[in-house]
Amino acid sequence: MTPAVRARFVAEVDGITWAYKLAESTINLPPSEEVPEIQVFVVKAKGADVDNSVLTTIDKAIKQPVIFEVVSTQGTRMTATLKAGVPGGRYYSTEWGQGDRRQPLPPSITLPNLYAALLDPLLPNAIRPDEQVSDIAARLAEMSRLERDISALTRKLKAEPQLNRKVLLRQALKTQQASLADLTNPAHASTHDEELRNS
Repeated sequence: MTPAVRARFVAEVDGITWAYKLAESTINLPPSEEVPEIQVFVVKAKGADVDNSVLTTIDKAIKQPVIFEVVSTQGTRMTATLKAGVPGGRYYSTEWGQGDRRQPLPPSITLPNLYAALLDPLLPNAIRPDEQVSDIAARLAEMSRLERDISALTRKLKAEPQLNRKVLLRQALKTQQASLADLTNPAHASTHDEELRNS
């Protein structure tokens, strides 16, 4: 833990509670290598929120997927990073809500299925049928890359004075926009999904 993160813990965190272990031994759902257990931590903030560096530090110390319930002066939000590979990626979160009434666990037949169902309300796009956690992580990473590429192409298009270059940039922009639209469509698996699985 760096001194800066340690200072954030002191300044922002009032308490951390290991609230639940969702595992075969506790809820009788079969695990997988990717999702052997799901840990739920309640992080009580001293003020309005806690920085993601605090959550990342906790995530790095725990091998299993973690879902955080952050309780602050703004209310309560659920947040998590997709722990597919190395923890410490982008955190996805619900909006702040008021009250502490918990919803029942979504119906599931396996722990990976339950984890996906718990992640679904946090993510910017709906999870596709039969999509595994690694597939979700790969699709979201590809969407982020395409969004960056689209922003860069849009800037280049606005600055480009030559008509022939504008035509080429516009074609490239349309291709990237179509790829992003395909990835954000929750109804079907795309050719990008197959490419991501095979890469």
